[in-house]
Amino acid sequence: MEQPVTTKRITTEPAPHRVRVTLGGVVVADSTRALVLREGTYRPVLYIPREDADMALFTRTEHSTHCPWKGDASYFSLAAGGKAAVNAVWSYETPLAAVGEISGMLAFYPDRVDGIEEIAE
Repeated sequence: MEQPVTTKRITTEPAPHRVRVTLGGVVVADSTRALVLREGTYRPVLYIPREDADMALFTRTEHSTHCPWKGDASYFSLAAGGKAAVNAVWSYETPLAAVGEISGMLAFYPDRVDGIEEIAE
């Protein structure tokens, strides 16, 4: 796939703090290896390695989206602590080369989980 030509700037860097995501009072992801992705004027997004998530709580869905700067995103629903969150998580499993560092990592919609907490240690 050809890389789009754009002036939109996307950067990634290691998150400065531990990142913990909860749903229904259950920790669904906890990482000291998260990345912060900044894209244009959008709010920064935290991406967490799958190894730092309890993937038994995730169910892949049929939903997908396409971003001309990152590629095709797959989605997951979550179920934990008696709560369910449909398409609450997305992942660029084979992103465009410009953002290859987020390959397979997980990002969460803040309004579909109880919390995405950054914890200074």
